Amino acid sequence: MSSPWEQIPLFALPETTPTTSPSATDDVLPDDDAFSVDADVFVETDHADSEPAAAAHPASPERSDVAEADDAPTPPTPETDSEAAVSAAVDGDEVHDDAASSDTAGSDTAGSDTAGNDAADPPVWEALPAGEEADGHALIVTADGTFTPSGRELTGPVDSVEKLDKLIRWASLTPLGAPAQIWVVGQAACELLGWIIDPGSEDDVDDMEALRNRAAQELTAVLHATLTPMLNAGWELRGDPGHVVHLSRSIGNFTSMVDVVIEPYVWTYWNKDFGWHNRVGDMGILGSPTAGTYLPDDDLPAARELGRRLAWCAKHLGVLPGPTPARTGAALVDKIKRERTRSGKGIVVTTPGSVPPLDGPPRGDLEPAVGWTRVPDAQDVDGTSRLVSIDQRAAYLASAGMLEFGYGQPKHLTGGAAAAAAVGEKGAPFGLWRITLPAGQALSLPEKLPLPHPHMLADQPVQTWVTSVSLDGLCLPVADGGIGADLDDLDITEGWVYPQQGRALDKWAKILREARKAAVDTDDDATKRFLGTCYKGYIGRMVNPDMWTAKQMQHHHQPLWRASIIAHCRWRGRRVAMRIAREHNRWPVRTVTDSWVYLLSGGEDIADPSEALGKMSVEKDVVLTDPLVSAFTSAEDVHEVNLAIKAAFADNEDAVGDEGEGVL
Repeated sequence: MSSPWEQIPLFALPETTPTTSPSATDDVLPDDDAFSVDADVFVETDHADSEPAAAAHPASPERSDVAEADDAPTPPTPETDSEAAVSAAVDGDEVHDDAASSDTAGSDTAGSDTAGNDAADPPVWEALPAGEEADGHALIVTADGTFTPSGRELTGPVDSVEKLDKLIRWASLTPLGAPAQIWVVGQAACELLGWIIDPGSEDDVDDMEALRNRAAQELTAVLHATLTPMLNAGWELRGDPGHVVHLSRSIGNFTSMVDVVIEPYVWTYWNKDFGWHNRVGDMGILGSPTAGTYLPDDDLPAARELGRRLAWCAKHLGVLPGPTPARTGAALVDKIKRERTRSGKGIVVTTPGSVPPLDGPPRGDLEPAVGWTRVPDAQDVDGTSRLVSIDQRAAYLASAGMLEFGYGQPKHLTGGAAAAAAVGEKGAPFGLWRITLPAGQALSLPEKLPLPHPHMLADQPVQTWVTSVSLDGLCLPVADGGIGADLDDLDITEGWVYPQQGRALDKWAKILREARKAAVDTDDDATKRFLGTCYKGYIGRMVNPDMWTAKQMQHHHQPLWRASIIAHCRWRGRRVAMRIAREHNRWPVRTVTDSWVYLLSGGEDIADPSEALGKMSVEKDVVLTDPLVSAFTSAEDVHEVNLAIKAAFADNEDAVGDEGEGVL
């Protein structure tokens, strides 16, 4: 028997099936009668995680000699944009993570197109051992042979769809929080199966989205044409096939499900919401080419690293990675939900939390993140030599674990009843409140910070809806980031209050936090970044019901939870800015999402000493040249300030701090 990840020359199935890992304790119990489950089968009535516009997937690098053939596709090269998307910010209550990294931008792997793919100097994580936790739940197919995630070779090349069918039936894979998975790694493996597309080159098109659409359509057509033998053998397609082929097969009263993930074509499916220029790069468990965490170039090393990541995910999250990071976050929520349902302990949310019918439309997002810049004055620039950006370590994850979220059917209150309901021993109960924000200039607020709430205007009061988090934040003293208001000052006229509330995401956040700690402890930046995309993707998708159309997935639609997390991060970030002003007499010149930019002198350190999640760490730190100092000194408007900041951070524009939250 050859050693792990070496080729087996013939396609011959072993006499015994792979043994299921001891970790296969999650039977993926369904949430409604649309499911039917046996020990090793799993059924879902929805069209198979066909999540439109739900993940940012750029081009996959070509990774074999075969990919250079004339008839092979030429995937596009990911681009990046230095401007992060606006979302939210954080500080305050600590969520301890003793081994949390104080990662700064410009690390050895961040922002490098070649990191992780240099055979002479491979990244740390590629030398980490591959566990057995995903064995029995997933297989990896390459042009050289078929392997378990732990590296045990099973067969020679799978050179026909009929052999793929035979392999799947023989393997009898079981689900683990998601359907069982077959990963096809490398262009050569795709060609053996007849899965070849030629959408053209990025050099020949002006619109990268057009190229992606063309490639996705060609891939679907090729799969429809080549999967006929499997369909004739009893398999059914759940939705149109693409970079993931969702297969199901009825066996008596049960239905088994298998997802075939085609690694070289994952780039055909990226997030339309964010567009090509907005931090496109993360492809879920596969990593990011732009961040240097994608799989190695050669197929067998790539298969080994993928197997390691699958086992890591099974071990630390207890689920297989979903077709998108958001789906992985959802799978973990559902795993916890099933455990709590069986034990009868803990909060179980089974219904969506749609925004109630409000009296008057909300002004855009219920709780928008902040995007703000000011022109520095002479005091800001005098004696400064550095431009420093700080952001909050895993901000949304920290807030998700400590907030109490409401669920159930909300009660509508008006007038005095609404105002009375907002009074609680620990602040306002979870809900939405229609209040009047006073004019900013009527308050004694710091001139060098944005107004406390994004809906607030300087010259006139604004009536708007806010979450309970913002209601409590407005009542904080100015020194702590609020406006020092009493509830009576806010003129509460309406409220929607939820009958039940609690830390519904506490265990979810704890599992992700502990997994993140394990990744940090082993310098495993690939899985650490993957976890960031999971929690940010899941929280971001809470707002859109179109992402959760299946009956058993609708409880993931929780826009008020997301709004509360954003508000929590924003208020805590403002409190940090006030503390920095007191302790260092420094004020920010810009804030975007959870990032705050300061002009500092050579020895100043404004980051938090704590390494807990939610605390401030340095994202970017650059020494200013004389022309850049002059640019800040002479800037006449915020546009010129933003240009100066962009120029200063030009060499770090692809670097992301410790999981800043701009992707939401």
